[in-house]
Amino acid sequence: MEASSPSLPDEKDPCQEHLLERRQQLTDSLSASPYDLILYLERAVVYSDLAYPDLAAGDAYRALLLADEVCDESFEYHEQALEALKGYSMTPCPVVLDHGSLTEGISHSTDGGDAMEGLKGVGPFQLLAHLASIRAYQILSLSLLLCGSLKSALRFCERGLAAAPNNRELLEIKGYIEQVGRRRLRKESDAPIDINSLPDRGVVRREVYPWNTHEPDRFSEESLSYLNKQLSTMAPKCEVRVSRLPVLLEGESNTDDYDVIPTCNQLGLFAKADIAPGETVLEEYSLLTANNRHKESTCDACGTELPPLDQNSKAVSCPECYDTIFCDDFCFTKAQEQYHPAVCDTDVDSVAKDPDSKDVDQSLYLLLLARLLAMSAHQEIHPLDVPSIKYIWGDFVSSELNEIDRSINAEPPPEWTLPFSFEYNIEIPLHILEKMDMNIYETLDKHDLWVFNTCYAKFRGTASARKNYQDGRRDGRPDVAAVHPFWCLANHDCDPNVSWEWGGKMRLWARERKVVGNKEGGIRKGEEILNHYCDVELPVRERREWARGSLGGWCMCERCREEAAVSGGGKELEVDGVVEEKN
Repeated sequence: MEASSPSLPDEKDPCQEHLLERRQQLTDSLSASPYDLILYLERAVVYSDLAYPDLAAGDAYRALLLADEVCDESFEYHEQALEALKGYSMTPCPVVLDHGSLTEGISHSTDGGDAMEGLKGVGPFQLLAHLASIRAYQILSLSLLLCGSLKSALRFCERGLAAAPNNRELLEIKGYIEQVGRRRLRKESDAPIDINSLPDRGVVRREVYPWNTHEPDRFSEESLSYLNKQLSTMAPKCEVRVSRLPVLLEGESNTDDYDVIPTCNQLGLFAKADIAPGETVLEEYSLLTANNRHKESTCDACGTELPPLDQNSKAVSCPECYDTIFCDDFCFTKAQEQYHPAVCDTDVDSVAKDPDSKDVDQSLYLLLLARLLAMSAHQEIHPLDVPSIKYIWGDFVSSELNEIDRSINAEPPPEWTLPFSFEYNIEIPLHILEKMDMNIYETLDKHDLWVFNTCYAKFRGTASARKNYQDGRRDGRPDVAAVHPFWCLANHDCDPNVSWEWGGKMRLWARERKVVGNKEGGIRKGEEILNHYCDVELPVRERREWARGSLGGWCMCERCREEAAVSGGGKELEVDGVVEEKN
């Protein structure tokens, strides 16, 4: 894939460093006390100060769930959440709850009495949990607004106001949400807002988080040696090497002024020997697959179409959950080795299936995350250490470029490119883990929101998808997706020298003819394998819009630059620049 923006020099901000240290302290405390909702609220505030509103929303939501656990004896973690809260019984209200507006509007009386009147008779810990829930609603609604998830922001704001009808901060946040919503919907300043008409997809930071210790040094001799050993069985004539690529543009701009094109380093595939036109370059099998059609006739492991299910069929059903079918013994065995026991007979299969057309892409990325979480659970390793994803670069942007103006009306900076919604990034992943009988609090180190976001960043731009057929014709909706980590090491170019097809195995082969100029295909020794992740027959603008959504920036390959220059009447650009190493 093409590389994203180069990193800026690492300049230490004392305030930023202090906040990062505080975040680590709170994370360590949560490891020791995983049901402490106050710690989650404290960390949410730190995330807000660090300009990670999505991560603040994730922690506030967990705090809200734990507040519910405290208040309902029938809930699974009631005793643990209550016991954690008792640690605050001999101290004044914790700093995070020392928030002037928390008790405003809690009373449901109309006589102007005590603001706490409506909670008379409630135990002290239930009262503390109730105050904490109001703080969680404040953080959730404001943070989701900053992420662009307006529908969810308003929903949580209204839930908070139902508990505290006159809460000043929640009322102000509601006003901000409606103000931004009217602007997005192009409505008059006093027009009523229908919550269902509000957009719920936003964008958040796409970066290697400062505390992420799971990203390998992808350019080290150790990494290259490991990757080439794995590659040798899939692509005998290829090797993994460092490639120099043009940096993606932040957005549409006049590239005529680019006398020098900035570049950066990424991994790439290179030919070790001449490869003839039509010759197979790579064949790769992957279990990191997803299918969003309920009861679809595809192999649960590899995603290929199942053979006819007759008495002579090679298909194999799982003996514990008969609805899960594999195309043959090979796939069944691989599934048992790598992921299936973690989801066997858990009903995870029913999540996010048959989605609305507008949610098809999100459902596939979510289901890829679900498969990765199953692989992680069964293999007992961190999700980011699963080999299928470990060495993939997520087109990350440096943390410095992602910093924001924290004012309410500020738009996210152009470097924010990771699609986000409360439902698909926070709510449903936690629901999937619960269906897998995973404790979402005691496994925080593996299942924190930043881990989910990092996985999504790696999936986008690398996952391949296949459209389904109805009555022998495609209906245009992708229904199966997969991540093939070595296929995606072949970087994207709009004049590729290979074509690909996925059907059980991912296959790359040398093109017979090139796209530009209809030149003879084939790949010479030493040349880079150039793949294509989009429809290369599209006009340059549409290709670049695709790249912006999937790769995080506008494509700057030679073909795109030349076609953009011609369409804009500009000059052809020289490819050169300073190499910025990316890890």
